[in-house]
Order: sequence, then C-alpha cells, then structure tokens
Amino acid sequence: MGSDPLFSNGITLAVILIVLVKVVVAFAVLLVSVLLMIWFERKLISDMQNRIGPNRAGPYGILQTLADGTKLFFKEDLIPDSADRAVFKLAPFLSVVPAFLVFAIVPVGGMVHIFGHTTELQVADPPMGILFMLVMSSISVYGVTLAGWGSGSKYPLLGSVRATAQMISYEAAMGLSIASVVLITGSLSTRDIVTSQLGTYLGIIPKWNLIRLGIVPFLIFLVAITAEMNRPPFDLAEAESELVGGFHTEYSSLRFALFYLAEFMNTVTMSAIIVTLFFGGASGPVLFGPGWIWPILWFLVKTGVFLFFYVWVRAALPRLRYDQLMSLGWKVLIPASLAWFLIIAAMQINSYLGFGMFVLAMVLAGLLSRASEVGDLSDKFRLGRSRSVGTKGVE
Repeated sequence: MGSDPLFSNGITLAVILIVLVKVVVAFAVLLVSVLLMIWFERKLISDMQNRIGPNRAGPYGILQTLADGTKLFFKEDLIPDSADRAVFKLAPFLSVVPAFLVFAIVPVGGMVHIFGHTTELQVADPPMGILFMLVMSSISVYGVTLAGWGSGSKYPLLGSVRATAQMISYEAAMGLSIASVVLITGSLSTRDIVTSQLGTYLGIIPKWNLIRLGIVPFLIFLVAITAEMNRPPFDLAEAESELVGGFHTEYSSLRFALFYLAEFMNTVTMSAIIVTLFFGGASGPVLFGPGWIWPILWFLVKTGVFLFFYVWVRAALPRLRYDQLMSLGWKVLIPASLAWFLIIAAMQINSYLGFGMFVLAMVLAGLLSRASEVGDLSDKFRLGRSRSVGTKGVE
C-alpha cells in the first residue's frame, strides 16, 4: 500500500472500489498506449525511410493496429505435436502480465480527489517498488525462455537460450545502476524517488537523478533495459535472419499477438520507469489552469521522448553480433556500473573520498584500455607472422 493516503483511514468498500477503478483505468490506458505505440512506430519508421506507412484503416492509418489485432484473433491457433502443451500455452502470459504489473507502480501524476477520498495517480506504491520491478522484468524473460523450450523445435530453443544468456549478462548492470538511484534517494518506493527529485539547482537546473548521479548510471540503465526488452539492436532472441523468428516461430493467432503486445507494452512501461528513476517522473512546473493536470502532461511528454528514441534506434542501428552483445554486457557495462556505484557511495561519505575514487577509476580505465590495445596489436602481430611463415613454407 505504501504512502497512499487512500488507506490512511483503513480499508472500506469505497476504498476497494477506488482501487478497482484505478486498476481498470491503468490497464485500459496501457492497452490504448500500446495500440498507439505500434502505429507510431510504423508511421515514424516509414517517414524516416521515405515511405507512406499505414494509411487505409482509419485517418492516417491510426486504426491499423486494431485491424491487425482483429485479424490475428480470427487466425487458426496451432500447437506443434512435439510441444509441451502446458508450457507452450503459459509462456505468452508470462511475458504480458509482468509488463502490466510493472506499470502499476509507476506514478503518472500527483494527488487527486475521488468520491471524497484523496489518492495517488498510481495503482500501487509498495515500499519495495523497485525490487518488485526487478523481479517482474526477470519473470518476463522466462516467458521467452519457456516459449522456446516448450515449442519442441530447435530454432525457438536457440532463441530462448540467447534470451537467457542476455538476461544474465545485462541484469547485473541494470541492478547496479538502480542501486545508485536507491543509494542517493534512500528509498525503494517509486513515489519517494520522484519526490526526492523535486526542486532545482541555482533555480534553473532540475534536481533530477540524471544530474545528481552524473549521467553514467542512466546510460548504463538505458542500454541494459533495451537489451532486457529484446529491442533493436539487441533483438537477437528473435533474429529473423538466422532463427526464422526465434522463440515465437511456432506461435500463431492470439498467442503470437500476446508476444507482440508484450514487446510494445514493455517499451511503454520501461520508458515510464526511465522517466521515474532519472527524470523526475511526473514533476514539472504548473504553467496555468488546474494544477493536477500538469504532472500528467509532463509525464506523457517525457515518456513520449523515450518512445521516440526507441523507434529512432530501431530505424537507425543494425543488429549487434552475439559476441558483441556479450562483450558489451560483461566487459563494459558491469565494470562501469560497479565502479560508478562505488564512486557514488564514496561521495555520500565524503566528497574528497568520492573525487579520489573517481580519479582512481579513470586511471584504471585508461590502463585497462591501453592493455586491451596492446593485446589486440600483439594478436594481430602473431597472426601476421603466422601467415607470413605459412606463405614462405608454401613457396
């Protein structure tokens, strides 16, 4: 329940009804936002590639997603003979349900008055909200893993193995970047994290965690959560070029639609989480008119910027090789997130100690980079000598 004033006078029938209304409204808003996000991604990519994009179903093709969903609903639902039927049916729900549950802890506005009660524009504000988000993001990967394993086919199985390795590689870096936010905020509650970012420096610079933490944890979290969602350029679990369709190759009809829905729902949800953790959430100035509507507008604007960013990345960047994916996770993100977490912890104790840790981290990073360059040159030198020796031997 957290700090929501709705529960300050106990749980009554009116309180239960308000909670149910919040759940239904949040679910409806998330579904509509997913429909709009799919249309937005298609339209924006078509503009970037000088194409028309969807333009038949509804004005500007805005109902194209609804038409596609209706088509998938009436398609034949196929289950392979070699599939584990129970796991095959369960997997899509393990991808969709966690995405909605994560959105439930996101504060999308301030306080509102409903039926004589004051409540937060947030479905739930548990004291361990960030831990809940980490657990749900891990469970969603199990949906991909079990879909590949339960299909009884080799290509989906390869996709599920990739997804498992990808989760392990990027979960640690993402957790350490979130730990930096928790360390400087002093709370695991998403509402408290947003509240701690209120105010400005020198009257003009917002007191966002992006600035307080020095940008690095945000960049690490952005890359890690993109990999967690299997979004390009990290969509190797469903690489069409070598895995046909990856983990969902054997899925059709409504079950395939659930995976499709989960991908875009995760994009919307995690964009909202990024805004909550690093950009002040729904905080922002009240310019004119009713004060309760401006936090919602600021939240939508900030989230929309990251939705645009994800579409832009999908249109602009090629898919990474799998060795590049692993190297980025283990050799770059995890050491960088751990080092920056230690610097933030030292800063909390003493600013001079934190500055000393920063200088030490930069020196070590330079030495490691230099050692890596020397190693690469020595490998190239050995390869060149082996080739020259082989050529002379042939001659």
